[in-house]
Amino acid sequence: MTPRGFKALDSELKQLKVEERPAIIQAIAEAREHGDLSENAEYHSAKEKQSFIEGRIKELEGMIGLAQVIDPSTLSGPVKFGATVKLIDEDTEEEKTFQIVGEQEADIQNGLLNISSPLARALIGKEEGDSVEVRTPGGTKDYEVLDISYV
Repeated sequence: MTPRGFKALDSELKQLKVEERPAIIQAIAEAREHGDLSENAEYHSAKEKQSFIEGRIKELEGMIGLAQVIDPSTLSGPVKFGATVKLIDEDTEEEKTFQIVGEQEADIQNGLLNISSPLARALIGKEEGDSVEVRTPGGTKDYEVLDISYV
């Protein structure tokens, strides 16, 4: 995981613990004051939300506890985790730029490519000027690596 991805997960965890958890505890307390819990929709909704929040907290704590944070700015050479790769589609001449990141921080719309994706796996070990053939569910695509940087 990159430092940016780690920071995002840590920030979400803090928000859940500091803001969301106390707010839902307060909502449950207020719902209890309304009386009969068996027919209290507010209470059941708050308990369901509490369950979701607690599950997400446990999930984030697990991810953060197992995270191996790699700072891409300390790397160089051929494509590897953390690389920002500029590609050109050899068929359409369209240029695309992706950073290869961990699964938890992947967001293809923002150019963050999951290291487990077919494109990232095909790029690993490639250098500038290399051609890459990628088999995707939509068919085979050919790219050329224009630039590799580690920011």
